[in-house]
Amino acid sequence: MQVQPTNATQAKDRHYMQLSHSLTRLSHVVGHTADLCELLKVNMDAMRTLAASHAAQFMTVAAELNPEPESAEEA
Repeated sequence: MQVQPTNATQAKDRHYMQLSHSLTRLSHVVGHTADLCELLKVNMDAMRTLAASHAAQFMTVAAELNPEPESAEEA
């Protein structure tokens, strides 16, 4: 004699299946987030390098356009 699953058992199995699917989706999303964080790290490093380069260019141009008045200091 086979025992037929009850409604409670079927509901429990359905909930476990939903939980399994939710955890699978969560796992994929966490992996995607980790990939995006790695990309963000690379982009932030590139921005740091670019900012340093632009700061050096800005200081060079500022020094060329606004020279220090040396004659006023000597007098």
